[in-house]
Amino acid sequence: MKQAQQLLDFIDKSPSVFHAMHNAAALLEAQGFTRLKRSDDFILHKGQAYYTDYNGSALIAWRMSRGGGIENGFRIIASHGDSPGFKIKPQPEIHTHNYLTLNTEVYGGPILSTWFDRPLSAAGRIVLNGASPFKPEVKLIDFEKPIFTIPNLAIHMNREVNEGVSYNRQKDTLPLCALVPPESKTENFLIKRIAEKLGVTADAVSDFDLYLYCTQKGCFTGAQDEFFSAGKIDNLGMLYPSIEALARSKPADFIQAAVIFDNEEVGSASAQGADSPFFRDTLQRIAAAVCTERIFERLQQALSQSFLISADQAHAFHPNYPEKNDITNFPLINGGPVIKSAASMSYTSDAVSSAVFKNLCRSAGVPFQTFVNRSDIKGGSTIGPVSSAHVHIQTVDIGNPLLAMHSVRELAGSEDQESIFKVFEAFYRGV
Repeated sequence: MKQAQQLLDFIDKSPSVFHAMHNAAALLEAQGFTRLKRSDDFILHKGQAYYTDYNGSALIAWRMSRGGGIENGFRIIASHGDSPGFKIKPQPEIHTHNYLTLNTEVYGGPILSTWFDRPLSAAGRIVLNGASPFKPEVKLIDFEKPIFTIPNLAIHMNREVNEGVSYNRQKDTLPLCALVPPESKTENFLIKRIAEKLGVTADAVSDFDLYLYCTQKGCFTGAQDEFFSAGKIDNLGMLYPSIEALARSKPADFIQAAVIFDNEEVGSASAQGADSPFFRDTLQRIAAAVCTERIFERLQQALSQSFLISADQAHAFHPNYPEKNDITNFPLINGGPVIKSAASMSYTSDAVSSAVFKNLCRSAGVPFQTFVNRSDIKGGSTIGPVSSAHVHIQTVDIGNPLLAMHSVRELAGSEDQESIFKVFEAFYRGV
């Protein structure tokens, strides 16, 4: 359960996508990776490791090949670092008699009911006024203390609550944060709390990107600790082992890389999402740094020798809802990584890329499973089809089986986390 415990520790330290990227970068730097800013010249040396980031929420890390070239291609694992939840709006204070609540908007597709009556806090990034209008100062923040709650309406006032309730995202999901007498001055209440936390004046705070999160720590569960329960397993459960495996890898005859996108939960159409030039442009810069001529052609030749694992979580068979699964393709928790496929190509896997991943699992001594949606139920989306539309590279969509996906607390298998790490290690090792 070592990998599962390490993941739980990583999740507990990563209450927002910005914290997840900061912690991923720290892990890489501890293993000798050098950060390259977009404004830097990319001067790359054989066998050396580098990473570059964008917006504080997306990252690409890679280790150059032993020979220093790109002719043997790339082996890349792609994941995303964002998770569904609630983002706090600007000017969020709402006063209702003595109650102070905050105005929020839903980010992605969370299971709303799971956020009620939980100890919640907020984390993200704060933008402070800098010396130049175009160079503000950015700081991470985590309130840590559970200062928010979204309280349920009592059953006595909502007798149909157990018959199914439709929640209004503007009205029903606002977090309660304080009791304030009517005469109290609560203008800029949140900004003042931010300033107090950071040790700055309220006037120094220009803006923020803050998200709610549940403060309950992740834990093991099940009679034999066969499960673990936490928030953000989708998709830190893929992000962490990809970065950990890359950081531990030794130089190979090909370039090993991991890419972490943002905004998958809202469609990937952002400058830091899979539907952006970030991934493609970084590969082009790597090629330009080591190729002396015909750079575009050399890169396309390298991509023809490359493989990408799109790693995003998969739906496990639910014992209470067997009818929701495909009748022959239903992955089980602790049954190994899941290859996801769809005739609609909402997953990129085909027979060839699936066969490659199956061979990887066999070489790592790990079982594998398959997932296909029921033909009468539309599935979700992921980064594989989006990123492969920008970069021509053979791709497979995989993930670990998960229950309660997009709940404030999801449930995954302890053995599965060990298995996916073994496969990622084998992928980078060059079996």
